[in-house]
Amino acid sequence: MRHDGHTRNSDALVALGKLLQEKAYCFTTVTPATHARVVAHKGRSPAPDLEGIFGWSRAFQPDRFADVTHMLGQAGELRLEGDLARSGVRFSTIGEQIFVHSAYPTDAPDSVFFGPDTYRFARVIKKFLTDGKPSPTRIIDLGCGTGAGGIYAASLISEDRPELVLVDINEKALRYAAVNCALNGAQQTTTLILSDLLSSVDGQADLIISNPPYLIDADARAYRHGGEKGFDLSLRIADESLDRLNPGGRLILYTGSPVIKGEDQFRAAVARLFKARSQPFSYEEIDPDVFGEELDTPNYRHVDRIAAVSVVADLQ
Repeated sequence: MRHDGHTRNSDALVALGKLLQEKAYCFTTVTPATHARVVAHKGRSPAPDLEGIFGWSRAFQPDRFADVTHMLGQAGELRLEGDLARSGVRFSTIGEQIFVHSAYPTDAPDSVFFGPDTYRFARVIKKFLTDGKPSPTRIIDLGCGTGAGGIYAASLISEDRPELVLVDINEKALRYAAVNCALNGAQQTTTLILSDLLSSVDGQADLIISNPPYLIDADARAYRHGGEKGFDLSLRIADESLDRLNPGGRLILYTGSPVIKGEDQFRAAVARLFKARSQPFSYEEIDPDVFGEELDTPNYRHVDRIAAVSVVADLQ
């Protein structure tokens, strides 16, 4: 596996992830708003188990979890808080797969996010990779984050594993993606590339997938901010990906769209783009109401709702 970027102490994170796998660790990550409520209900007592440490990001007693404490220290992900400690990473699962990502709360500009969108993205991928179309031999996951989308997509293909290219502009994302490839048996067929979308990526692909940030984030954090309209980055991905698909190739884009006065803003924009390129596509509203708390912010005061949507385009 080639990684065109900096990784640090990744072996310790792989060892930690394998330890969790051996212990049948399982955790489904919720929205930040739900997470805050659940943690408030649990109070300030130390985490009693691995789910508390690596799922709910609660402080724990280092001497009670000595092996975990040692591995987190080796990985540079141990945060000391007086007599307690806290993990700088979380682990979430999709089925039998496990993925490392940033701990809650994800306030840092280079945070690597995993949450309900990841699960919805996986369902969209499964739907369109099991519809009878020939299996792709090269997959590119743009803005891969944890790499969950690409790793999950590759795992659905029963033949020899396809070449997987995981691309992100965030070095920490690529570090975690490399760990996740190792944890999920994808390291031998994967290339990780530090790139602004496809600018540093060579070649064509049979399948391009992406779950880009789609919010208007006041702090312009890379994992949340999708541009001035929220969907600017998604529109750019839709446009640039078409030129990198092999004949018969497919784009699967999962993103979000502001709905204003009943009109899905991204749908209108992508329809204009694809019409100009004579490119057919399918569009589906996956969830009618996500990130509702954003409607309280100045950028969304005029928005009725934010919808999670999918765009699928098959190159002729």
